[in-house]
Amino acid sequence: MICAISGEAPEDPVVSKKSGLLFERRLIERYIQDHGRCPVTKEELTMDDIVPVKTEKIVKPRPLQAASIPGLLGMFQNEWDALMLSNLSLEQQLHTARQELSHALYQHDAACRVIARLKKERDEARLLLSQAERQLPAETAPALSNGKRAVEDVVGPDGKRIRPGIVSATVDELAEYNKMLSAQRKQREIPETLAPIDALERYTQISSHPLHKTNKPGILSIDIHPSKDLIATGGVDTNAVIFDRASGQISSTLTGHSKKITSLKFVGRDELFITGSADKTVRLWQGNDDGTYNCAHILKDHTAEVQAVTVQATKKYFVSASMDNTWCFYDLSTGTCLQQVGDPAQDGYTTAAFHPDGLILGTGTSDSLVKIWDIKTQAFVTNFEGHSGPVTAMSFSENGYFLATAASDGVRLWDLRKLRNFRTFSPYDANTPTNSVEFDFSGSYLAIAGSDIRVYQVANVKLEWNLIKTFPDLSGTGKVTSVKFGADAKYMAVGSMDRNLRIFGLPGDETDNQMTDME
Repeated sequence: MICAISGEAPEDPVVSKKSGLLFERRLIERYIQDHGRCPVTKEELTMDDIVPVKTEKIVKPRPLQAASIPGLLGMFQNEWDALMLSNLSLEQQLHTARQELSHALYQHDAACRVIARLKKERDEARLLLSQAERQLPAETAPALSNGKRAVEDVVGPDGKRIRPGIVSATVDELAEYNKMLSAQRKQREIPETLAPIDALERYTQISSHPLHKTNKPGILSIDIHPSKDLIATGGVDTNAVIFDRASGQISSTLTGHSKKITSLKFVGRDELFITGSADKTVRLWQGNDDGTYNCAHILKDHTAEVQAVTVQATKKYFVSASMDNTWCFYDLSTGTCLQQVGDPAQDGYTTAAFHPDGLILGTGTSDSLVKIWDIKTQAFVTNFEGHSGPVTAMSFSENGYFLATAASDGVRLWDLRKLRNFRTFSPYDANTPTNSVEFDFSGSYLAIAGSDIRVYQVANVKLEWNLIKTFPDLSGTGKVTSVKFGADAKYMAVGSMDRNLRIFGLPGDETDNQMTDME
């Protein structure tokens, strides 16, 4: 009894009524299911035409080879030979795969080297091109008028502007300066002229100066010149004001922006000054001998509000951050955007600050993240999570170890060595954001501004940071927008949502003996 399909003795035999042929049940069932006919006669066939054959279950006899010891040894020998041949085949395939992988890796390494060389040559060519364009004779190059660009940006095939890039010479310059600053920091001591804690406890408002328009009140940003007694304020009224603290007079009013000024910075060399605005532009200003400023460049690289400008430690470069999800790295001497770094995953940058050594950039986002970038490679390094609401301000301590960030939930302090949050201040309720946070230059004090101004004594990671004094908001608006320490923390400059710049210091300070309060 042999199955007509398999040619072997069936375990569950069935017979066809029509042809009388014998089949294995499972085989004929599958064939009928697929084809609906007899596999031998090709006649139509259904399972109703199949009749089971009743047989007794018997044990199949052993194969002839397994009936004796020599036969078993022969079977084992055949299986061993087959195993060895299979192993040899696998080893040959492994050797071939290794050779192919080695060749692919060599090609990849060679391609990477070629790409790196081509990128370097491209960046050098772009830099030479931009330098050559800036050196064109006046009759062939468009004149620089009213701060507008003399050379238009080059646009690539994808419609995006082609940037010269940060070349290796610039990276080496930044690294060398970073090394020098790091060495100086280790030798730096707290100056003896620094205002002591008991002096800060006695600080009070010693002057108030109405610098901005009454119909559009509000000071959004403040900066203090690193070597001169000048204070700059940026207002909702679209103006930046340079204030001479010694004389108590306005030195210069910078006009030109069409919307509020969100951020401004003194460069600290060559009388340069930077403003960023909600009109999507950054303006670079050149100071004159008489204290006035002229607009040298209007930078239009962003497509949304510019929220922050920050100067790199060499004072040759600066960065602007915008709500268009990009930050730009500029050459101060030419106003050229060397690199524009985008992050489409973010909802826009709300603040930015350089580390004192100049190789690390911190940015805050509108979705409560603090992101850290490596300037040499323009690569994202890490982010700090934990805030709620947009990050409104950030400040690196001059000791190089601490970063303070502010948001709706207060201020968080981060240890840059271990990349962790080690202390949190929540001075206000959930409806009152912290608008400003600032270390003084010595790294001894930390100021926080929201509905008032609070000054803390800086300690280390383990010790408590004690509150020195809380200063009320005297503007009556309930919103202090910015605070800055003067030289040696001898005074504080405070901006609020009214039009007045307020100076806090020791009563009777000889620099501010002309007390004015024109609110």
